[in-house]
Amino acid sequence: MLKKLLMSVAVSTALVAGMSAQAADKPLKIGAIMPMTGALAAYGETSLKGAELAVEEINEAGGVLGMPIELAVEDAQTEPQAGVAAANKLANIDGVAAFVGALSSGVTIPIATSVARPNKIPMISPASTSPVLTTLNDDGFLFCTVASDAIQGVAMAQVARDRGIDKVGIIYVNNDYGKGLADAFSESFEELGGEVTHAVSYEEKQSSYRAALQKAWGDGSTPYLVLIAYVGDGETVLRQSLEGGMFDKFIFSDGMKTEQLIENIGQKYTNGSVGTTAQAEEGTPSAEAFDNAYKEKYGKRVPQPYIDTTYDAVYLLALAAQKAGTTTDGPAIRDALHEVANPPGEEILPGEFAKAVELLEDGQEINWTGAAGQEDFDEHGDISSTVAEWEMQGDTIKTIRVFDPLAKNSEGDADESSNEADTAADKTAADE
Repeated sequence: MLKKLLMSVAVSTALVAGMSAQAADKPLKIGAIMPMTGALAAYGETSLKGAELAVEEINEAGGVLGMPIELAVEDAQTEPQAGVAAANKLANIDGVAAFVGALSSGVTIPIATSVARPNKIPMISPASTSPVLTTLNDDGFLFCTVASDAIQGVAMAQVARDRGIDKVGIIYVNNDYGKGLADAFSESFEELGGEVTHAVSYEEKQSSYRAALQKAWGDGSTPYLVLIAYVGDGETVLRQSLEGGMFDKFIFSDGMKTEQLIENIGQKYTNGSVGTTAQAEEGTPSAEAFDNAYKEKYGKRVPQPYIDTTYDAVYLLALAAQKAGTTTDGPAIRDALHEVANPPGEEILPGEFAKAVELLEDGQEINWTGAAGQEDFDEHGDISSTVAEWEMQGDTIKTIRVFDPLAKNSEGDADESSNEADTAADKTAADE
């Protein structure tokens, strides 16, 4: 009886080893769905650099399960239909096992439901922030390495109120990203004692946004415009506002954070404009490790967001595949993402893939702490994050502070604004 049991264990072990070896016969293929054209083109190229840096580091460390990983890139064009077509090509022609992207929520959502879920392909968006993603029917295949707009909206409201701004108009792009962030900001801003005079949506790729501007401008008593947009259309909104003698003071969403805007509009008009974006605390070991690696490969670090979150997305997928022992089994990689991203486990920093492999091979747990900070996935694939307040100063963009908009004060009692912001974020997420 004992002999039969031992033989059974041996056979099972051999089968598992054989399955792992078979899974490792193919390299891990990751499909990058990036907006190389369209309204978010300013972020596509820079985000892709983050992915390419991660691939280079992982392959220099020996790759996943002993093989170099491959990155296949398709242009999402910042359009839902084009994004779905790109994802289908990556899934059905290129045979990728995982997706990085898309960036805009309006593109990520249809890819997650019509391509990733039915094909069982885990997907990490490094930039999609709509609260709709939290409750999306994606069978757990969608993850984000950036925090929801339920948090960024709270941060934007706090930044505005901290600067003494008490009345604003809002213009937002009419999609899941724009509406989600506009709702989150409005809810929190009003909870903090501010007034939103008008909130006006706009359709993308229009030649004129003057009607939306006139509606948001109202009687002219509102000095500040909160512009929730992508830089392509956002630049046109700004030009037409300035040309029409309307808003000349601006609060920007993360989709407008680029020095290209300063160059195209002019420092005279952008100077002092403020915005927010999810960002890790500066000076941490993980942030410094990434910054050093990026500068060594590319030189100057550009201010565009999502480079670090894209880098982290590639690392997380590679670590999950290594943990799962497969480069092709989507559900196994999906499940392992929670294990490599969350505590407990030994901390793994950017550039430490070889260390992670060694720990995993020894049967130990790991906890990825990425370029963008802690990325502990909850049951929805969401993370929490600190937020940067940034300002356009001269020809550049300066980070003013990095803070947690939902944090408590140092004495342990919840700060009044944090309490109100937390309530606003919860309500916005529930409404969505």
